[in-house]
Amino acid sequence: MTEKIPVDWKSIICRGVESEELDYKAAVNWHKLSRPARAKFVRHCLAMANTRGGYIVVGVGEDSAGQPSLYTGLTNEQAKSFDPTIIGNFINKYADPEIDFTLERPEVDGKIYAIFVIRRFSDIPHVCGYGLENELVQGTFYIRTADAASRPAYRASEIHGIIQRALRNQREILGRMIRGVLYENRDGAPASGAQSHFAEDREHSKTFFVRRKHPEDTSDVLLEIAANPPEYIAEKFSLSEIKLAVSNVLALLPENYFITEDEMTDSYFSNMALRFLSEKEPEMWQIFKTGMFHYVNYRITRNHAVGYQTLVRLLAETVNFISLLYAELGYDDALLDIRVRLDNVENIALSDIPAAVKQPEQKPDYVCRIPEVKITLQRTAADLASGRAEHTARIVKEVCERFNLPDGRHQNLLKLINGYQGERY
Repeated sequence: MTEKIPVDWKSIICRGVESEELDYKAAVNWHKLSRPARAKFVRHCLAMANTRGGYIVVGVGEDSAGQPSLYTGLTNEQAKSFDPTIIGNFINKYADPEIDFTLERPEVDGKIYAIFVIRRFSDIPHVCGYGLENELVQGTFYIRTADAASRPAYRASEIHGIIQRALRNQREILGRMIRGVLYENRDGAPASGAQSHFAEDREHSKTFFVRRKHPEDTSDVLLEIAANPPEYIAEKFSLSEIKLAVSNVLALLPENYFITEDEMTDSYFSNMALRFLSEKEPEMWQIFKTGMFHYVNYRITRNHAVGYQTLVRLLAETVNFISLLYAELGYDDALLDIRVRLDNVENIALSDIPAAVKQPEQKPDYVCRIPEVKITLQRTAADLASGRAEHTARIVKEVCERFNLPDGRHQNLLKLINGYQGERY
């Protein structure tokens, strides 16, 4: 459960036996659930996070013998109701500290399921912060038992086990800090602090770009794409090694639209990165000596709208490029953090939607009602390469959700992505 690499969803959904790490729920609409029914989800999440982590699969009913064997899946309306933001806010309102979990909606055998992926606590255990009906009791530590019950920890051995696990986590964190000081590369950052260092570099890169390429039209959308390895090592690669790696990747992508040979010709070395800053277009990319890739542009906006097909093509070729770049840099099996962000998108429409996606009765374009869109994905380079169309589709769908484009409108998305990605390597 600590890994975020792809899961064989079918094996989870069809396991048919509840356990410490698995719980089934019949198909429901989250918006129509009563508060006690929602509280049960909170209790299961708290219990699994305090034990070994686990999955809650929604869309599997019980047969006459009480066995979870009716794989009904969810209707489109039910699936849409399991919004990660809404449900995440509700569950973590009752959890202290917040639970590390994701909400997936995979399609298996033509049916959609909602699956809570809950990770075991990495620092201190989760206590119930507030009571709710008769399902949650404030100040209680819930645990998951071998007979698939989510209940309070009341035995001395159970409370002792939670305490011991918390102490072990603290020792491991302290051990990593000590090893980082005494033994590791002086330019390296401990794993727990790596993301903050990458975030700082992304912010500096973005600021550098905006100061030089801020458009006259302040309504333009800023697109930002970044990827980084799990460890932050300031001098991981030389600039020449990075340039060679990019050249090797572009040799495999002769028709690439995302980063081109001409851009490579015009790229240059800064103190910390290989950089391309376009003279004519509001676009820049950098690849740092730490192994972080960062791309920003204002080109995605046309007539105060984000083009659907432009977005799909750019993300399709981004996934291609990132998977090949990190394979070239030797990160095949490392877990990469991939981030897509769009700023200044409030009241921006999604346009250029294929006819097969639009409904005939559709009047306005789909519009984003929030100021920024943030999408994150963690995958290995090898996994990206083996499922590039599927991973691209996931990112596209998550972005388009923020523009209120229903998931069911992506009928030809994979075909469109494959058309852009092709089989060129």
